[in-house]
Amino acid sequence: MLLHSASQLLTLSGGPQRGFELGWLGIIPDGAVLVRDGLIEATGSSEELRHRYPDEDMLDAGGRVVMPGFVDPHTHLIWSGDRAAEFEMRLEGNTYLEILAAGGGILSTVRNTRQASVASLLAETRSRAWDMLRHGTTTAEAKTGYGLETATELRMLEALLKLDAEGPLELAFTFLGAHAIAPEYKGDPDGYTDVVCGEMLPTVRAWWQEHATGKPLPFVDVFCETGAFNLAQSRRILEKARTLGFPLKIHADEFDNLGGASLAAELGAVSADHLVKTSPADITALGQSSTVAVGLPCTPFGLAEHEYTPARAILQAGGLLALASDLNPGTAWCGDMQLTIALACRYMRLTPAQAIGAATINAAAAIGRADRIGSLEPGKQADLIILSVADYRHLGYRFGMNLVQTVIKRGNVVTFER
Repeated sequence: MLLHSASQLLTLSGGPQRGFELGWLGIIPDGAVLVRDGLIEATGSSEELRHRYPDEDMLDAGGRVVMPGFVDPHTHLIWSGDRAAEFEMRLEGNTYLEILAAGGGILSTVRNTRQASVASLLAETRSRAWDMLRHGTTTAEAKTGYGLETATELRMLEALLKLDAEGPLELAFTFLGAHAIAPEYKGDPDGYTDVVCGEMLPTVRAWWQEHATGKPLPFVDVFCETGAFNLAQSRRILEKARTLGFPLKIHADEFDNLGGASLAAELGAVSADHLVKTSPADITALGQSSTVAVGLPCTPFGLAEHEYTPARAILQAGGLLALASDLNPGTAWCGDMQLTIALACRYMRLTPAQAIGAATINAAAAIGRADRIGSLEPGKQADLIILSVADYRHLGYRFGMNLVQTVIKRGNVVTFER
């Protein structure tokens, strides 16, 4: 089909954007994009492409913004239950780490998720996936990590594979067995680190090769943080994962600066995420690496914290900056990349154009897929959204309402039940 008459066609062509290059949108006024067999074949002005391809099926954008679908490179999409009671506890003055130490937090969700079947996990997760899609996310990373035991972690992977096969939301997979210290190993983080390295990682690799034929190995992530895994334990887990061929990610500097971002840069991790307490030295290391710095503004907002990812310092250092929702049951039950952009503009001091770049092409780089998605260029997957507005700056400017009018995934218009 030929999608034409876009007020602004945001192509974001040219690959991931480093430093203050971030925000180049590649706008084509009155733009059009030709889609064939689920891929983008051409972009240009509406006049040019309608003249060149007069016999194509036409879809009129009606003078609205057309842009790449959002890529959400950090979510905890799959879990069972909720933690509404803990939200009230935080409002009464209990900190996230205090709740975690008392057996709440991640461990509360672990108890519920361990009891859930693949079918029930799939049912709970499917509704969240469709909600993300309605708000314009066409590809999302999804982590395990609420099992903290091999059997449950594998059930989570099985459910995620089924959800990806259903579509239309496309998933990138991450194994996060090192999300917290398993309750069976309370007080013995080294013992649980041994389990992750010696049992979980080899088992996941073998299981994946049997059950996910043709798919690359999932990312391996670790929560490098006070109360979870220290820097030495995080290094052990990531180095073991790397020897087994897994690509790497890391949670770092959400509450304390332990050096996780520099570790990610050293080991060639695809991304380092959270990065609220990141030191100048760590920011320099990220700026000199290919590791994408992923800011998650919904998380400090959800915790009513005042510090956010130092985005402008990361850009000043020449870093690759992306945005993600951090959808999870404890701190940020929000899979809306439009709200993520609005928060990033206000609290990370990004312009709307920078935030859009961070939520599309750079977010695609944060899951290793910038060659396939995140921009509108010939040969790339036809994942597009049509907004209900004529100016891209309404993203960021507005919040609390869905500005996505139409979602197109792999060249197909997604139909939502009303």
